[in-house]
Amino acid sequence: MVRTRAIAVLTAVAAGLSWLAMTSTASAQQSPIQHIVVLYLENHSFDNLLGFWCNDHPRRCPDGGMPTLVKLSNGAVVRPGVMPDIVPKVAHSVAAEQTAIHRGSMDGWQKVQGCTVQTGYACVGGYTPQQVPNLAALAKQFAISDRTFSMADSPSFGGHLYAVMAQLDGFLGNNPFPGRAFTPRSGWGCDSRHLAQWRPPNGGATVRVPSCVPDYRLAKRNGGAFERTPVQHAPTILDRLSAAHLSWRIYGEPKPSGNGTLAYGYVWDICPSFADCLYTHQKRNNVASSSFLADARSGNLPNFSIVTPGGQDSRFSEHNGFSITAGDNWLGQVASAVMHGPQWRHTVLFITWDDCGCFYDQVPPGVNPDGTAQGPRTPLIIVSPYAKRGYTDRTPTTFAGILAYTEHTFGLNPLTINDQKAYPFSNAFDYHQHRQQALRVVTRPLPPDAYHVDMRQAQQGS
Repeated sequence: MVRTRAIAVLTAVAAGLSWLAMTSTASAQQSPIQHIVVLYLENHSFDNLLGFWCNDHPRRCPDGGMPTLVKLSNGAVVRPGVMPDIVPKVAHSVAAEQTAIHRGSMDGWQKVQGCTVQTGYACVGGYTPQQVPNLAALAKQFAISDRTFSMADSPSFGGHLYAVMAQLDGFLGNNPFPGRAFTPRSGWGCDSRHLAQWRPPNGGATVRVPSCVPDYRLAKRNGGAFERTPVQHAPTILDRLSAAHLSWRIYGEPKPSGNGTLAYGYVWDICPSFADCLYTHQKRNNVASSSFLADARSGNLPNFSIVTPGGQDSRFSEHNGFSITAGDNWLGQVASAVMHGPQWRHTVLFITWDDCGCFYDQVPPGVNPDGTAQGPRTPLIIVSPYAKRGYTDRTPTTFAGILAYTEHTFGLNPLTINDQKAYPFSNAFDYHQHRQQALRVVTRPLPPDAYHVDMRQAQQGS
């Protein structure tokens, strides 16, 4: 098992060195891209969403599609099933993901809460192309990556931190929880009065600190955290873009109070976890996800944007306990707004998911350049006029590859060694090809229970 993980690590390192050494077609060309959009959904592995699709497109998936049988570490042999519309409630904490990975053997899924024999191994399976028709159509026409791993084996809090800073800044990645001495507020970030697990960069015991990346340059106590914190400020891609006078927006849920007592999607909004976003002029760039479609259709996209489901859009997140039909409908609407908008010829849309959920995947993750462990593969689709038609990018990377692509496109300095050395999907683009045209998406009727939104469950890491 250790040998399996080691082979995966060496393979990833070799692939990373090979792309650095070569001059790819895309990197040698002048990029026409002026708008980078990231649709960041919740909680699915590559095999979970594209495994059955790969069975129909074997030449696009050299690692293979959904296996006929999966052998687990307890000796059980399981036939992967077709999942129901409501995504199964499976644990996806750091411990759950590490248990599933099982030192690279990818066979510990039965030990994950919600995926035991009593649930019929609910996490071992996936969705057919008929269940996710918009995702399947986009994957077929445009480019996919079958070697994009989550940057850390963590649930959504960690996934949304590294989406903008290419690291966790010492946080372990588990979702925050209320502190006993303070009345908690909505969300997970600097204004939530929540705590998160953190470990000093030079080693030491794990401690509980405010779930906030502070900025001690601000005229705010504790750098914007609700109590003293050892966490240091770390720059984000948002800082880099602002310094270069480039526009950006986080589309999510910018207000901590949603409809009623819960803030729908505020936990997934990236801005509140960073004091310099929450408490400075950057806050103006944090807007409702419901405004994205109009911005794309009217040609009002910024240079860089991340779209997370907020407000009433939360039900489209594809999170555990939510409807996959609702999510695929929304994914199609977002992609359609980009493809049919006036900025299409200068735009790339990356569609990806923040963590595994934690649903079965067969490929062992590797190690980031900073030495931290990666988590399971997540699907990634590259939608652009310049994405190679029907192409699969095999070079290992992580979300840091999207940040690296952004930095290369706009001439920005890297944030960490992770994005500095990340593969930026260079082989997936051809800026000289005949531009790809928009495809038609579908909107299907929702099952009756698809309207139910369990945000209490969604705010948990398990």
